[in-house]
Amino acid sequence: MHAVVRNYSGSGAKELFDVLEKNKAEVERLIGGIKGFVSYSLVRSSDGGFSVSVFQDKSGTEESVRVAREWIARNASGIGAAPPAISEGQVILQMK
Repeated sequence: MHAVVRNYSGSGAKELFDVLEKNKAEVERLIGGIKGFVSYSLVRSSDGGFSVSVFQDKSGTEESVRVAREWIARNASGIGAAPPAISEGQVILQMK
């Protein structure tokens, strides 16, 4: 499995998470529809928030980054949030 964390902070990040929360059903449908989907979490933090996406392989995480970037461009570009800091790698342990 492969995971990607997208961390949004700075100017506009809190507002971005307001928009994401209002549209969580659409976000869930988009991310969950990517081939190889395993799990997804969207977490609000004190300075914005982050998402954790887990897929069967790296191609799924790459697609999730693309889908997220395009969704934000279409639905929240006026907020002015900076692009996320991205961390990704192979999952060595996942507990449910």
